[in-house]
Amino acid sequence: MKIAVAIDGSENALRAAKHAITLAQHFPEAQLEFIYVADYNKAKDERLLSQSEESLLLKRKHKVDPVLELAQIAGVTSKMTMLKGEPSQEIIKYVNDKAIDQLVIGSRGLNTFQEMILGSVSHKVMKHVDCPVTVVK
Repeated sequence: MKIAVAIDGSENALRAAKHAITLAQHFPEAQLEFIYVADYNKAKDERLLSQSEESLLLKRKHKVDPVLELAQIAGVTSKMTMLKGEPSQEIIKYVNDKAIDQLVIGSRGLNTFQEMILGSVSHKVMKHVDCPVTVVK
């Protein structure tokens, strides 16, 4: 069973990762994969605000390391996949291309506009992936 979790550094993504780790613990043959998409628009803003390439990479590392640590502590083998582009499109393409069996995603991400509704990324992804999706609040 291939389980993927879309993460972005938000609290909802952290809860989604915890749920996916628990799920993977119940299926010992499960392959757990975290997906992080560097949004081109945000990446440009981050690069402009960042003093160096190293600090940009460090900021991204702070977003993904906590979930990798949680998986390691839980004894679940996982891998991280970093993608670039518009998050919903990249997640949909990746999940469908890699024949993921279960996708776990947070209900809202880091974008403040998304706080008003079910996150636009999670909503788009739910509608277009070919596998079951668990949305974690």
